[in-house]
Amino acid sequence: MNDAPFPADNGEAGEPLVIDVRGLTKKFGARTVVDRVDMQVARGEIYGFLGPNGSGKTTTIRLLCGLLTPDGGSGTCLGYDILTQSPQIKLNVGYMTQKFSLYEDLSIRENLDFIASIYGIADPRATVAATLEKLNLTGRADQLAGTLSGGWKQRLALASCIMHRPKLLLLDEPTAGVDPKARREFWDEIHRLADEGLTVLVSTHYMDEAERCHKICYLAYGKLLAHGTVQEVLASSGLSTWSVTGRSQRRVNMLARELAARPGIGMVAPFGSTLHVSGLDKAVLDEAIRPWRAESDLVWMEEAPTLEDVFIVMMKQAADNFQ
Repeated sequence: MNDAPFPADNGEAGEPLVIDVRGLTKKFGARTVVDRVDMQVARGEIYGFLGPNGSGKTTTIRLLCGLLTPDGGSGTCLGYDILTQSPQIKLNVGYMTQKFSLYEDLSIRENLDFIASIYGIADPRATVAATLEKLNLTGRADQLAGTLSGGWKQRLALASCIMHRPKLLLLDEPTAGVDPKARREFWDEIHRLADEGLTVLVSTHYMDEAERCHKICYLAYGKLLAHGTVQEVLASSGLSTWSVTGRSQRRVNMLARELAARPGIGMVAPFGSTLHVSGLDKAVLDEAIRPWRAESDLVWMEEAPTLEDVFIVMMKQAADNFQ
């Protein structure tokens, strides 16, 4: 694989920028699905995309790796111009789609042999063997892909994406339908790859996965609403949150309905027997919940907002571009 000409601009940690795009825009017919998005990602970062379904996450990823051509904006990916040099970008990117896309009637080894032939890898046998070892697949190398569980299919898909030694890895909701143990092992592997200098973009709906990213951004219906570290996104949200528990689940359920109708309350979300009550104006929120604070069967505690709190409030505020 040819060395990509990384840009001279540096990220916060002194690493070169792998992605540096401004005003990225994509339309399908009259609908704008990516609306003037700016994004900078440094080498070795794990950058998470959050947002509701239809928010433009997958489209943005495909624009960055050269699978789609932007209708507006400019910038570079791996030092290559996203408008004019998409073939060079594709050669240096590994892309793992939401749906398992390898051949289920081939074994793990046969699938990797096929991928190696596509990329023209110089020493395919040694490379496949090394990849099997790296992803702990050697003991299953002759098993048919179609007989694998979701977690092992995910591991095989990742192996096929990194075998040609890409400089950028794009993961589109890679752990959907995978059990918690397999998800954790997958993320441990992603962090090991990032430590080796691989840059990773990942779209996810799981808040615990977002918290494992070095930085995140929140896309809602094509617009970039927030970006930064998890701590920066939480701090910049301006969100205030209270938790409330009751002596009976019935009272908590009634309270949720009562609070949802109050002005100044942006979100009421149940977490087991506890409600999270959030708003963007602390003074207005405090006034909105004041009538219930004195109830002896309710216990109120002021809490730091969670990423899920911010996610839900932002989603409610965003304008749906499908309407």
